[in-house]
Amino acid sequence: MPRIVRTDSFLEQFCELDRKAQKQVLKTLRLLGNNPKHPSLQVHRIRGTPFWEAYASKSIRVVFQREEETIILLACGHHDILKKY
Repeated sequence: MPRIVRTDSFLEQFCELDRKAQKQVLKTLRLLGNNPKHPSLQVHRIRGTPFWEAYASKSIRVVFQREEETIILLACGHHDILKKY
């Protein structure tokens, strides 16, 4: 099971989400921790970057970086957060 590290920017963005979106992100984090290849996460690399994306819902994304057995959470929020990566 991978270790999950939350960055300050991830935590700030998480706090800005409404309750429903926060619940979706928390579920995504549980799945990432238990099985990063779970099909509902639709995990894939963000094209042309070292970053990865997981789906929390149709419009909510979690952006992270992988380092061996560690997942570093970088951002979460609506689909437009991907523009930064």
